Amino acid sequence: TSYQVQVLTATQPVSDYFEQATKASGDPQGTANWIITELMGLPDGFEKVSPEGTGTLVRKINEREISGKMAKDIFAKMVATGRSPQEIIDSEGLRQISDSGALEKIVDQVIAENAKQVEQYKAGKTTVIGYLVGQVMKVSKGQANPAAVNELLKAKLG
Repeated sequence: TSYQVQVLTATQPVSDYFEQATKASGDPQGTANWIITELMGLPDGFEKVSPEGTGTLVRKINEREISGKMAKDIFAKMVATGRSPQEIIDSEGLRQISDSGALEKIVDQVIAENAKQVEQYKAGKTTVIGYLVGQVMKVSKGQANPAAVNELLKAKLG
């Protein structure tokens, strides 16, 4: 947007940071959003997080390796520790679960444990699926891919 262009070109260091981060992410729009909404709000943010780190984080979101919520947690750890997103993801096992086999086990467990909500869904109260997705997220400690969970639940519940 024109606002983003103004913000990202206001100073040479910010412009250079954006260019380097975009090279790492491959996503100029996502990178611009991340820099403006997350990084610029931090005192010394540009010194604490490398452009490559920001770009890598955006790329990991786009590749669905991590969710947006996970990215915010990882970003906070990047600021606090100076570690790269990959180091944090690897050391803390912060990967989004998209494998249908692994998700299916969790979905089956949630369906079995929430018979009342399953019946409500089957009776036409489709908004209850949000509750079931939430339960899957809880069981998976926030690592399940919400879109994949939603699809799987709908397929299993008819």
